[in-house]
Amino acid sequence: MYAIFKKELSGFFSSVIGYIVILVFLIVTGLILWVFPGGFNILDYHYANINGLFMVAPFVFLFLIPAVTMRSFAEEKRSGTFELIATKPVSPLKIVLAKFFADSIIVLLALVPTLVFYFTVFFLGAPVGNIDSGAVWGSYAGLLLLGMSFVAIGIFSSSITDNQIVAFVVSALLCAFFYMGFELLYAMGIFGNASMFVKSLGMQYHFASLSRGVIDTRDVIYYLSLIFVFLLFTKVSIERRK
Repeated sequence: MYAIFKKELSGFFSSVIGYIVILVFLIVTGLILWVFPGGFNILDYHYANINGLFMVAPFVFLFLIPAVTMRSFAEEKRSGTFELIATKPVSPLKIVLAKFFADSIIVLLALVPTLVFYFTVFFLGAPVGNIDSGAVWGSYAGLLLLGMSFVAIGIFSSSITDNQIVAFVVSALLCAFFYMGFELLYAMGIFGNASMFVKSLGMQYHFASLSRGVIDTRDVIYYLSLIFVFLLFTKVSIERRK
């Protein structure tokens, strides 16, 4: 399992694509938060918070994480290396977990540099430290869980096809549905008394809850359950392939 984990990470950073993905995330969020005028610009907002980061990052993740995960299984199926891995004495579950944790580390590495935004606002505040740190750390926890959920969806999408473009599109659509789809269904009001339950099925509902700075076990369980389900789907998919 560790060998596959190491292979995934080294494969990602041995090409320029790995660095481009992280740089794109940092550049896009940095420009929106500090350069482009608008409601997300920290300097224009005149309040010591980085809420804009947690509003923008999920939408950037919708495209970047599928770009990271699309090669997980699709590339190996296309090149024929998946059959080589399948013949090794490693269970399908360990293969799935190795790829999941490797891609999750990449998401974490993309988030760590954004702490510069937090500390910058922390010291720019009047007085220094005039920022709701609890809400910030809750939002980071939510963003990491959200990213890991997107990773689980992404590697599942990659496991059902040998075409990376198809894997990317399927992953992006599934991630967008789980993040925004249930909110849209709730807004339509067609479910009557069950509308709030429908809304609670979406990632955005639980992400907003964590962003308030209170780590509710229900929100954590929701994300862990979603991750578990898609990893299970991936395991079944590669077992059938095997």
